[in-house]
Amino acid sequence: MIDSHCHLEMFEDQQEEIIRRAYDAGVTSIITISSDRESIDKVIRIAEKYPMVYASVGIHPHDAVQLDDKVLQDIFEKSRHPKVIAIGEIGLDYHYNHSPRDLQINAFKKQLNLAKEIGLPVIVHSREAFDDTYKILRESQVKSGVMHCFSGNLYQAKKFIELGFLISISGVVTFKNANKIKEVATSIPDEYIVIETDAPYLAPEPMRGRKNEPAYISYIAEALAKLRGVTLEDIDRITTVNIRRLFKIGELPKGEISYKIRDTLYLNVTNRCTNVCRFCVRFHTDYVKGHNLRLEKEPTAEELIEAIGDPKKYKEIVFCGYGEPFLRLDLIKTVAKWIKDNGGRVRINTNGHGNLIHGRRVLEELEGLVDSISISMNAQDKKTYNKICNPIYTDAYDSVIEFIEDAKKYVPKVQVTLVNFEGVDIKRCEEMAKSLGVKLKIRNLDQVG
Repeated sequence: MIDSHCHLEMFEDQQEEIIRRAYDAGVTSIITISSDRESIDKVIRIAEKYPMVYASVGIHPHDAVQLDDKVLQDIFEKSRHPKVIAIGEIGLDYHYNHSPRDLQINAFKKQLNLAKEIGLPVIVHSREAFDDTYKILRESQVKSGVMHCFSGNLYQAKKFIELGFLISISGVVTFKNANKIKEVATSIPDEYIVIETDAPYLAPEPMRGRKNEPAYISYIAEALAKLRGVTLEDIDRITTVNIRRLFKIGELPKGEISYKIRDTLYLNVTNRCTNVCRFCVRFHTDYVKGHNLRLEKEPTAEELIEAIGDPKKYKEIVFCGYGEPFLRLDLIKTVAKWIKDNGGRVRINTNGHGNLIHGRRVLEELEGLVDSISISMNAQDKKTYNKICNPIYTDAYDSVIEFIEDAKKYVPKVQVTLVNFEGVDIKRCEEMAKSLGVKLKIRNLDQVG
């Protein structure tokens, strides 16, 4: 895991011990953050000494009175150091007002302009200052950064996400009565969430009351995994990829042909699709739950079988990915038969265009090979479906309904899905699913995997 925000200079002579404990706990990288002019050189020296440590330079709103032209020039020069990956911690703090608000605003704007000029992301502190923070960030046109130790509500989180900012979850999420932060941590999209300790502050449960340190990041990740209904491994991967993408540190995963989420293995067989759905995640990111699904080439059946290993290790194996699996029907048949022969369970996630793609009813060919199927119905009528999904076929919606009816004959478990999207009449879709005799799953926009 990566601790995206801490203050290692505050540990004085304990830094080596603190970093070693973090490494032993599974932390692979730490970002140490300056807050005043004295700490700028300190965090850089720490980053120079330890390969797994990176630094961010900036003046905290508490110390905004320190930011004169000389200090700003120093930040500019230090920002070119190879281990400096961001400008921060900068922002506004109207809770303590240790510096006058006008000076905080001035320092915030100047450092945002500097970050924009040199092309580094920003690490933003905002406490009881949402309106001004949002307005200044929007006007700055800085579109790369993280809202550190986020303490706002879900509406505020979404507004910062609209500006392109990631939301950082701290140990507060483990506190018993932190309902506002738990709602944020549960609801924001995967690609906008990161974790931090803010050590030595805000130690998570069960370490609350002690001096916090990067090794405790796992407690935050565990709480987040529980809230989001995924595994610790999933949170580790998601947040690590997000931090690496933002700060450009470490290697990013290449396109994957198989990827695990929770206890299920997914097979990414193609990026081609016969729909261009307005809500589809593949048009704004390469990643689902931290997995890169942008294929360099389509896998063969042999490559997929090798990637699966033992099918019995998984709850089920799903043909899914960033495209329509039925575009590769022969591959589905080959791999699904192998999975079943080796004790695994098979599911297909499809847009329901299989019959149109092949010019015949295809589900009979999969009888006995597929345990369950999930079909994207997506709308209550043809007009809405065409508007939302933009299919390449003029009669796609009618064919999807026909495909659902066929599925009941040849697949033991059939489910239809839709995204809670503008124009979708959920009540009518529920009635349609009931009349078709299948279960309906409603997915919220931006919730994938």
